[in-house]
Amino acid sequence: MDARGIIAKARDGAPLSADELGWFARGLASGGVTDAQAGAFAMAVLLNGLTTPERVGLTRAMRDSGKVLDWDLPGPVLDKHSSGGIGDCVSLVLAPALAACGAYVPMISGRGLGHTGGTLDKLEAIPGYRTQIGISQLKSITAEIGCAIVGASADIAPADRRLYAVRDVSATVESIDLITASILSKKLAAGLEALVLDVEVGSGAFMKTLDEAEDLARALVETAQGAGCMTTALITDMSQPLVGAAGNALEIIEVMETLTGTGVTPALWDITCALGGEVLALGGLADDAADGARRIAQALESGEAALKFGEMVAELGGPLDFVERWPDRLPAAPVIQEVVDDEGGIVQAIDGEALGLAVVALGGGRRREGDRINPSVGLSEIAGLGEDIGAGQPLALVHASCEEDAEAAAAAVLAAFRLGDSVPEIPPLVHQRIMR
Repeated sequence: MDARGIIAKARDGAPLSADELGWFARGLASGGVTDAQAGAFAMAVLLNGLTTPERVGLTRAMRDSGKVLDWDLPGPVLDKHSSGGIGDCVSLVLAPALAACGAYVPMISGRGLGHTGGTLDKLEAIPGYRTQIGISQLKSITAEIGCAIVGASADIAPADRRLYAVRDVSATVESIDLITASILSKKLAAGLEALVLDVEVGSGAFMKTLDEAEDLARALVETAQGAGCMTTALITDMSQPLVGAAGNALEIIEVMETLTGTGVTPALWDITCALGGEVLALGGLADDAADGARRIAQALESGEAALKFGEMVAELGGPLDFVERWPDRLPAAPVIQEVVDDEGGIVQAIDGEALGLAVVALGGGRRREGDRINPSVGLSEIAGLGEDIGAGQPLALVHASCEEDAEAAAAAVLAAFRLGDSVPEIPPLVHQRIMR
């Protein structure tokens, strides 16, 4: 085999065998496939697509390009993945809740991408928290506590790391086949028994329409199940931020309020229970999704999920007393400014992507690879759809490092809201459930 022959078949739409895809993935990991060849392959896949067996073959090949974890634990190994949205901090609530229900959750997560926040960036707002650890430590923490939320090590799906970087500079990021293989190669390398997917749709998500979200959800579910992992997807709403904050430390506040019961965000609670219920049922820890959702709610209400979160934070270098003292442990921005519409009105629509980009501009995300993140900046008290905002009342609060940044962000946030006189139809939190 050689890269040119495989690329030519992909270019011409000829079927690719599992052996060919495996050879190509090994070449990506070893450097035997050049950047030019990787880019040509990615463009051919974008233009021609892959069949379901080919997508499964590519996913397995990229998974097997590095270390694949194996477990010997007294409970199922479960996980959740989100396609990305604004104010989406579900992973930080769900992982410890699953652990409190008897699951083991080695959650390999990512950083912010485009306008969406990253789970690792949020966790790094906690002083001392280490997101990069070795596989042996990941396994020991998961076995001891029940959950560990960390980044992928260099040994996990190295073919994906290489292809992802090439896709980013070759205008091939949008390929559903490559998105699917990228997401699942890392997740399946964690040795999962079951996975639940949160595919978000709306102005704050990458998928703007239900058709796009359904295409991605079906590709992910079919591929994961074809690779041997029981999987369900929920298509969830992202026409407004999931919680009333966007920004790393500010979203940690929302997480801790929900975990400790001091200020529960209903949407965060409901989505966490829905996703957790699905994956507990898949993993055999609940009779069905409804029973699983009740078990997740009990883990949150009892405080057991909060205890698991605190244990995880301590094991990964964070404060030992984080659950008890989190308001004192998180960084705060020096400038807080209200975003005010002089006329007021009922919130008709929210451009979630614009809100996310405003956070990035404040320093809460990356414009270029390697940019340092300011964990304290972002937005809080974001108004929701259908909320009646009186004249002079704030639509949100901007948290910034300086007055100039605050002014620019306030203008961007104001432009992201459309106000009117009527009450809009509020979309359901869960649009659809995809099982096959």
